Amino acid sequence: PARAAAAGMIALHHSGSPAMPSFDITSEVNRVELRNAVEQANKEIQNRFDFKGSDARIEQAELALAVYADDDFKLKQVMDVFTGKCAKRGVDVRALDPGAVEKISGNKVKQAVAVRNGIAPDRAKAIVQLLKDAKLKVQASIQGPAVRVSGAKKDDLQAAIQLVRKSVADLPLQFGNFRD
Repeated sequence: PARAAAAGMIALHHSGSPAMPSFDITSEVNRVELRNAVEQANKEIQNRFDFKGSDARIEQAELALAVYADDDFKLKQVMDVFTGKCAKRGVDVRALDPGAVEKISGNKVKQAVAVRNGIAPDRAKAIVQLLKDAKLKVQASIQGPAVRVSGAKKDDLQAAIQLVRKSVADLPLQFGNFRD
């Protein structure tokens, strides 16, 4: 009976224990700062002498941008102005995914720029696989547009963060939602 009671205590204790420490890996874009960057870029383009009389502008629909210019050279200049404004406002330019340049009328060109928000499923799988292959004592699972990493020791979680930071350079990642 004493052993059964002890086993019951252990089972009771185990089920009531708090979850392991964890954190989430996300890739979010601050939409307010993105809008501010678009507005500031448009304002600068309107006021710049080299753009006088030109139809250069950036239009935004949520996380889809359309960049317009008179030619390829001006398009590159518009993108340079915009990425500069993004950098100043803390919007990571690695979240921008420029599409192909299209000719619209005459010499005028347009380029669609998608803004990545969240971690794509294939990238999330690659991050989970990276953590598995590193043989760290952590578990990683895909939670929609994020990857949740949990482990018994905070040191293991820190090692996981360092590994992901070092290994994933083309995607802006944030590490947050820490739980003990």
